[in-house]
Amino acid sequence: MNAEADRADIDASKAPLLDHLIELRTRLLRCVVYFVIAFGIAFSQAGPIFDFLVQPLVDASGNGARLIYTKLYEAFFTEIRVAAFAGFCMAFPFIANELWRFVAPGLYKREQKALLPFLLATPVLFTAGASLAYYGVMPAAFRFFLAFQSMGGDGVTREALPAMGEYLDLVTSLILAFGVAFLLPVLLMLLERAGIITRANLIAGRRYAIVAAFIVAAVLTPPDLWSQVALAVPLVLLYELSIIGIWLTEKRRAKADAAATVAAD
Repeated sequence: MNAEADRADIDASKAPLLDHLIELRTRLLRCVVYFVIAFGIAFSQAGPIFDFLVQPLVDASGNGARLIYTKLYEAFFTEIRVAAFAGFCMAFPFIANELWRFVAPGLYKREQKALLPFLLATPVLFTAGASLAYYGVMPAAFRFFLAFQSMGGDGVTREALPAMGEYLDLVTSLILAFGVAFLLPVLLMLLERAGIITRANLIAGRRYAIVAAFIVAAVLTPPDLWSQVALAVPLVLLYELSIIGIWLTEKRRAKADAAATVAAD
């Protein structure tokens, strides 16, 4: 009965290919409009946003931070990149909503309900990872790098003078790396829903997952021990959380299947 109702819902939402293409174009145009509006707002506040991104360096240095630019246009283009980064973050919820509204009619109702928690968890986990990078990893990593500043015995001073563009590359790459890495539970649970992996596979591959977590951390973070551990340990915990989440969903599915069997009898 449920399967027939699901098929009826999808049949009712079917539309010719041309209509789908027109709808896709409309929603993509809306996504562009959202981004342009968010970019404009972010560009008007690019200075304060960049100051916020520089704050971990200020805290690590203890006596203020100096950023230089060696090309006349570098500061201007840095502000454009800051606005693009912040604008995409601001517009992402609206863009995701447009994409969801395009895809949702082609899914069964039970599939829509199953995907909704993942959609809600994605920004939460990404924000958690980005916050860890900003508040935990960057200050410690920057203190490690700034410790190499010194006055040499021959009177040669070693002073860190990072360029604006290079610093922005480092900060945004760390934020994105940690944010995307924290989406591991969403990825694993979606793969389990698709039947590609099982909870038994995850349990059996736990030791390999731990090694992989430290390898990923070594690749994505600066070369200091704290940064690598700060990413690897949460990844291992998120892996274990994924196993627990899959176990709970398996129990819920078994209960629903049992109830459907009883109703059919």
